[in-house]
Amino acid sequence: MKKLINGPDAFLSDGLDGMALAHPELLLLDGQRRFLRRRQLTPGKVALISGGGTGHEPLHGGFVGFGMLDAACPGQVFTSPTPDQMLAAAEAVASEAGVLYIVKNYSGDVMNFAMAAELASGPVASVITNDDVAVEDSTWTQGRRGVAGTLVVEKVLGAAAEQGSDLDSLRSLGERVNGRTRTMGVALSSCTVPAIGRPSFDLAEDEIEMGVGIHGEPGRRRQPMAPADSLAAELLGSVLEDLRPERGSEVLLLVNGFGGSPLLELYGMVSAAHRVLDAAGVTVVRHLTGSYVTSLDMAGCSLSLTLLDATITPLWDAPVQTAALRWGR
Repeated sequence: MKKLINGPDAFLSDGLDGMALAHPELLLLDGQRRFLRRRQLTPGKVALISGGGTGHEPLHGGFVGFGMLDAACPGQVFTSPTPDQMLAAAEAVASEAGVLYIVKNYSGDVMNFAMAAELASGPVASVITNDDVAVEDSTWTQGRRGVAGTLVVEKVLGAAAEQGSDLDSLRSLGERVNGRTRTMGVALSSCTVPAIGRPSFDLAEDEIEMGVGIHGEPGRRRQPMAPADSLAAELLGSVLEDLRPERGSEVLLLVNGFGGSPLLELYGMVSAAHRVLDAAGVTVVRHLTGSYVTSLDMAGCSLSLTLLDATITPLWDAPVQTAALRWGR
C-alpha cells in the first residue's frame, strides 16, 4: 500500500484538518473533529445535516455551505458517525425552524441518526436515501443502498431550505426527490482501506463487479470487462427499468466516479449514456460529471438519473457554494 498519509491512525484527523484549512471561507471544523459546519449560517432556516463514514469524499463535508448542508458528521472510514456527533452538530447549527437529517440507507447510519433524532430537544425530521437499484438487500443494509443520488437530494433540499421551506415541506420534498432518483454502479477495481492495507476484494484483470456498492459491497455479479457502451447500456437499462420514465421525460444525468477513474473516462461514459437515453426517448437537460461520491481509490463509476420537473429543476439550478459544488453566486 502506497498512500499520501502519515499512517492509518492519522488518516481521518489529517484529512479533516486539511479540508478546513483549504476552505476557511466556507468551513469550520469542530474542536473535537465531530463535525464540519458552515462558517456563515443563514438565520432562521431549517438546518440540513448529513454524514457517514469517510472515504466517500467530497461527500459529505465537501457539500457543506450555502445552498446545501449546514453540517456534516464524519465517521471513521466506511463507519457511521455516532449519535453524539449528530447531536453536537445540531446544537451548533440549528435554529428554531428545526433540523433535517439526510441519511443514506446503511444500517449504522440509519440507527445512529434515529438515536440522535430521539435525543434532540427541538424539531427534527429525517429523509433516508435509497437510490441504488442493483440489489434489494446487501451488506450493511436492509433494502436498497443510499449512494450517489444522495448528492441530488442534498442539493435540492439545500436550495429549498435557503428559500425558507419549513421542516415538513423539506421532508416531503426529500422523499419525492429520492423517489425520482435511481443509481447503479460498476467497479473496475477494489479500494484499499488504510487500516487494512490491501484491496477489499479481488478482481481478475479482465473482471468487473456489476452493481457494486460504495464500500465495495458485492453487486449483482462479476463479469468480463466490456466496452463503455455496453456498460452504460446495462447500468442504465436497470435504472430505466426501475424508474420507468415516460418518453420525452427530462432528466438530470449524474456520472459519478468512484475515485480511481480519470475524468476523461467519465466523460466517455456521459457520451455512452446519451446514446442509451436517446434510444429510450429520455432527454438529458442537466449534467453533473466527476468524482463526488467515491470509494477511496476504487476505479469505476455510477450512473444516476433524476426525473426533473417544474419544482426540482429550478432548485437544482439555484446558487450553491461549497468546497465541491459552486455555481450561481
